[in-house]
Amino acid sequence: MIEIGIAGKPNAGKSTFFKSATMADVEIANYPFTTIEPNVGVAHVRVDCVCRELNLDCGNCFEGRRYIPIKLIDVAGLVPEAHKGRGLGNEFLDNLRQSEGIIHVVDASGSTDAEGNEVGIGERDPVEDVRFLYHELDMWIFNILKRNWDRLARRISMEKLHAYKLITEQLAGLGFKEIQVKEALKVIGKEVWHFSDEDIMTFAFELRKKRMRMIISANKADKAPEELINRLKNLEEIVIPTSAEIELALRTASKNGYIRYYPGDMDFEIIKELNEKQKKALEIMRSFLKKNNGTGVQECLNRIVFDLLDYIVVYPVEDENKFTDSKGNVLPDAMLVKKGTTARELAYLIHTDIGKNFIHAIDAKKKMRVADDYELKHNDVIKIVSSA
Repeated sequence: MIEIGIAGKPNAGKSTFFKSATMADVEIANYPFTTIEPNVGVAHVRVDCVCRELNLDCGNCFEGRRYIPIKLIDVAGLVPEAHKGRGLGNEFLDNLRQSEGIIHVVDASGSTDAEGNEVGIGERDPVEDVRFLYHELDMWIFNILKRNWDRLARRISMEKLHAYKLITEQLAGLGFKEIQVKEALKVIGKEVWHFSDEDIMTFAFELRKKRMRMIISANKADKAPEELINRLKNLEEIVIPTSAEIELALRTASKNGYIRYYPGDMDFEIIKELNEKQKKALEIMRSFLKKNNGTGVQECLNRIVFDLLDYIVVYPVEDENKFTDSKGNVLPDAMLVKKGTTARELAYLIHTDIGKNFIHAIDAKKKMRVADDYELKHNDVIKIVSSA
């Protein structure tokens, strides 16, 4: 399952974002370090189910909305100089190392200082929070590299080794790939034994950019001054105005039967008698939804998975004519796979034995055989033919 980290300083709304996305029972409070141990839960990306295209009723979606699980990890709030051990320090950073991507929850209202303490709305520039997270991640990677750099450089020089291979081995626990290390080394453009501390810092910066893909959740957007939202939008990153608080309220109201609301919807339907106070609160939420095309929480999840990490959805089936598995279930599985994944690679993802005994694949929509190196497309329905 894809793992996405939720990062940010204390009191930016990370735990509210996590709870609104997973409906997990977590502690939420307006003081630093509400989260000590990382919270891990299951959220979902939302797609239009392929069953509608095929004029079928799969029974696995909600009126055409298909929700596919991903793992979320909400780590403790990050404070300045965490890389030196402040706050929960490297524990925080270590909790992010297995994440494929990071949703950086930023207090777009500017109502919390660098440490996460409450201040007046607009007193803190949220752009500084973005820069500070990047700095902490860069320094974390720099310190890991610096620790063994001289010994590593000598070995590369004396044994005539490929620098990118040995460095990748050193960084294996952080999830770096050879191609990422190779490309980052090219930016420096010199042999590793000639690297200065400044070069190692630049190298760490390039590694972070390639490995730690990130989008910005401009949270508390319901009370954020417009100019602060616009400052965040001027950044190079994907920035999404978000109200995790409104998403949580809507999902709770839906769960309790007061409204009909599906995560990612741009409106909701009231289905139970409400008092005036409840109606007024929901109308305020509705105006935010209309202004921002939703609460932003589902958009964050979707955009990091599909836009930033380049995943697509494919539907493996056993009967290409009925689009079912062996038990007759219609389109039972929706799988997230990377763009560029081939039919043979899909077979391995389904089961190692199926991959090893792969014969060919069938595009179930077109009823045509496809080659083993056929690159899957979004919403493909595929039958794998295997001797396993």
